[in-house]
Amino acid sequence: MKSLVERLWSFLCSMRRGAVPLVAAALLCSAPAAHAEDAPGERLQVADPYIELHTGPGRGYPVFFVAPRKEWIVIELRHTDWYRVHTEGGKVGWVSRQQLETTLTEAGGTKNFRDVALDDYLHRRLQLGVAWGRFGGEPMLKVWSSYRLSDTLTAEATLGQVQGVFSGTDLWHVNLMAEPWSDQRLSPFFAVGVGRFRNIPNASLVGAQPTDAKLANASVGLRYYLTERFIVRTDYSIYTAFVGDTRSIEYRAGTIGLSFFF
Repeated sequence: MKSLVERLWSFLCSMRRGAVPLVAAALLCSAPAAHAEDAPGERLQVADPYIELHTGPGRGYPVFFVAPRKEWIVIELRHTDWYRVHTEGGKVGWVSRQQLETTLTEAGGTKNFRDVALDDYLHRRLQLGVAWGRFGGEPMLKVWSSYRLSDTLTAEATLGQVQGVFSGTDLWHVNLMAEPWSDQRLSPFFAVGVGRFRNIPNASLVGAQPTDAKLANASVGLRYYLTERFIVRTDYSIYTAFVGDTRSIEYRAGTIGLSFFF
């Protein structure tokens, strides 16, 4: 039996060419942006023997400058737990929140930072996720990318694959999702969307023909914020494949998965 990673890779490589741009477009819009701090331009004084300035927002980036004790630095931007600062001497680099928490304000007090994880959760925009479940009684694997348009509305693109006993199914759809209580840790959501559906019978079935059809779906679900940047969600969907002018096939699916937000 293939591992989950192998199945996911095979699924992504085998999807219809028309579906890939949907997720690709979402990914291109997804680069995590640096956020302005609440008080941009705030001056802080180094209280430890020194703090390290990195070339980028992460420990994997090299340290290129060390600001000594009593030097003043100015916060410019935030990117997750990293802050871009500039020194009095004009050096610009990234400092971790842990080091900045030891600095002093102009009033002489210790600098306090908000709960960064909670702040990022409330202002999240892009999510990437993967889920497993059942589609019409058969195993289903899907991945999705979503972008939060407003506090309660989200646009989402999904790729799915179903591995049945007698056939395999590829599908994609784009949804508009409503989350009335999106600022809550536990929140229901509702979604509707359209896409494409392709069912390919096993080669061993004599006379069976592939089915390529338009797809519509409606979903309800529940999302729960776990910790840091992770969200677990479960959903139940009704899919309608329009296989002819007067004929349609209805499928029911339930999945549970994990997503990561930026």
